[in-house]
Amino acid sequence: MLRQQKHSSAAAGSTWAGGYLDTNGHSDASGSVYGVSTAESPTRGPGTGTWEVASANGKATGTPVASGDLVTLRNLYGNGSYLDTNGPAAAEQKKVGAKYDVLTAKGADRGTGTAEWRIFAQTSDPLDTNVHIGDTVHLWNVYGGNGSFLETNGGGPVGGKYDVCTNAYYNRAVNVADWRISRA
Repeated sequence: MLRQQKHSSAAAGSTWAGGYLDTNGHSDASGSVYGVSTAESPTRGPGTGTWEVASANGKATGTPVASGDLVTLRNLYGNGSYLDTNGPAAAEQKKVGAKYDVLTAKGADRGTGTAEWRIFAQTSDPLDTNVHIGDTVHLWNVYGGNGSFLETNGGGPVGGKYDVCTNAYYNRAVNVADWRISRA
């Protein structure tokens, strides 16, 4: 599960109140399956907030994920679908650097790089370059050779908390692109 950070204020410190990355509602966009937003709970629906991380460049199943690895994220709701960039971000989101809408697709190969994400850990304990449960990460989508970071941006749909898109900036507002790895 990926939990999104929202920072209330410098005095209050960091909180993980941005919600859990979640599939929410069917999407009509070409090649897509579900919309993506955050939700208050990782179990809003069976599997909607659970994501399977796999290597996108052939590392063996069970091999630790290292910071900088290229991965896919498969949501376990229904028949499963992959976190994917698909079409432009909403006009309001684009005003603050957003690039692409984030939906899910049936496969990890809808378009070159649309469902591939480079995962970067901010730090880890131990400092072994691997990504561990509890680590804060950024996810960089590699579509188009110029990529963009997964972030929350604006209100989500019914049942959701925040909308999710990608942005050219890794931190256009405090912690909107910070995600914490949680055990399912």
